[in-house]
Amino acid sequence: MSPAIATNVLPVTQNVESPSPILLPCNDYGEFQSNRLNHTPPLPSILKTPFQVVNGPPTTAAGNPNEIANLFPNLYGQPSVSLVPGHSEVKSQSLKVGVVFSGGQAPGGHNVITGIFDYLQERARGSTLYGFKGGPAGIMSCKYVKLTAGVIHPYRNQGGFHMICSSRDKIETPEQLKQAEETVRKLDLDGLVIIGGDDSNTNACVLAENFRSKNMKTRVIGCPKTIDGDLKCKEVPISFGFDTACKIYSEMIGNVMTDARSTGKYYHFIRLMGRAASHITLECALQTHPNIAIIGEEVAAKKLTMKNVTNYIADKICQRMELGFNYGVIILPEGLIDFIPEVKQLIAELNEILAHDVVDEGGMWKGKLRSQSRDLFEFLPQPIQEQLLLERDPHGNVQVAKIETEKMLIQMVETELDQRKQRGAYKGEFQGKPHFFGYEGRCGFPTNFDANYCYALGYVTGVLLHSGKTGLISSVSNLTAPVDEWSVGGTPLTSLMDVERRHGKFKPVIKKAMVDLQGAPMKKFASLRDDWALNNRYLSTGRPIQFAGPFANDINHTIMLELGAQFHF
Repeated sequence: MSPAIATNVLPVTQNVESPSPILLPCNDYGEFQSNRLNHTPPLPSILKTPFQVVNGPPTTAAGNPNEIANLFPNLYGQPSVSLVPGHSEVKSQSLKVGVVFSGGQAPGGHNVITGIFDYLQERARGSTLYGFKGGPAGIMSCKYVKLTAGVIHPYRNQGGFHMICSSRDKIETPEQLKQAEETVRKLDLDGLVIIGGDDSNTNACVLAENFRSKNMKTRVIGCPKTIDGDLKCKEVPISFGFDTACKIYSEMIGNVMTDARSTGKYYHFIRLMGRAASHITLECALQTHPNIAIIGEEVAAKKLTMKNVTNYIADKICQRMELGFNYGVIILPEGLIDFIPEVKQLIAELNEILAHDVVDEGGMWKGKLRSQSRDLFEFLPQPIQEQLLLERDPHGNVQVAKIETEKMLIQMVETELDQRKQRGAYKGEFQGKPHFFGYEGRCGFPTNFDANYCYALGYVTGVLLHSGKTGLISSVSNLTAPVDEWSVGGTPLTSLMDVERRHGKFKPVIKKAMVDLQGAPMKKFASLRDDWALNNRYLSTGRPIQFAGPFANDINHTIMLELGAQFHF
């Protein structure tokens, strides 16, 4: 980071109410970055004219409604809201609002903040926007910065979360909730915005319930963020960052495909982000046409074993060898190992053991595994065994990003092909190359779609807070239409919730949206994959960011197919 830009990064150890003038990055950003700074994304037409906030019918929960109603008695059953043309009933009073990034980065986050800021400046003059530094920990420790036009400007339409940074901390214990209460009271906040994924928005719901139960004035609104694409519903068609990440990964996959075709002797195994769902793998497959794409949800539905997956890949390699192709590209989700039923059962048992017991070096703990799980654990390569025993993430999940599934598959496929070679069933020379595309996609420049989408999400978040709503997640829909025709509103967080077992206990969570095996994207992929497996239909997508001209709305295949749009594939 250049010295001039570094002045914008405020230290996390002090609160800044009136920051000194910010040096604008005229000479420190390239032409591409500078062009983005001075562009204001378009808004849906409903946000540019007088509108009313209209309530829909009462809502329920995604699962276990009685438990969710008991856990959130002050929020459960709230209606969704939408904006329609009409005389505005929103009062023009100024607001004090806090905003925080929670969880991993996703392209477009800065545009959510700029959307909130611009709404407050245009529709609630005299308002104050605070940014909590370092994620939810900044709320608990009351570390913040006052976000002014000068602070925000260098981050407009840029990637990253470094305006205020993020963390994976959670606010859930009585002591942590008390700290959050003290902070919002100290700053006299009318609203708090949580920009995060499913767990972060679950946390937003917990905070909204807590504040309302104590008759506090602070309202809480969530924004849907995760590159994994697994936070969505009818009203929230996609989480922001998914579009950008998939296009970045697809460019990289296309480059690898060209390399594979050029050398003619390597099979590239590419593991992609997606711990709980395979949306990224499916979208990248639709964009690039790899020889093999493993969809975790399909593996689970068919109850495939590690041996089944290995044999499927080996079969395709043998078939390609007969056609004269000794190379290929295989993509898979980072959470694949968690989809295989026998491995999923093993992980569930390991989670229970790690939540309550110590894993001794002598291996006595293995006696608590069922015999089938113990046999599978012993069968797995030593590095995978060690990775399965790593410390769980803050949500109690296996850190699948640290499990090198692509290397494991290479080892298992190599062993299978060696056995076939001994039987005379394979005559090629297999050379596997492992790749993991992960962090590269989290902080890139947001695509035109994500920049537009995030700005609209931020702007409507301002509307929801200004109209007195709480416990909602901001929503923007009709996304295959031009931006001018997008619909906006808010969806109750409780309507997305279910209960799930974590750290050995049942807790409320927002239910993850998995790949729909009967959905249009999966059906399109299934209709084409056999052809892709044996023929090289590789597509190189090129660079995903095209921003110099009009702010086009080039949306991804998944949304287009899910919403029934017609386009040339």
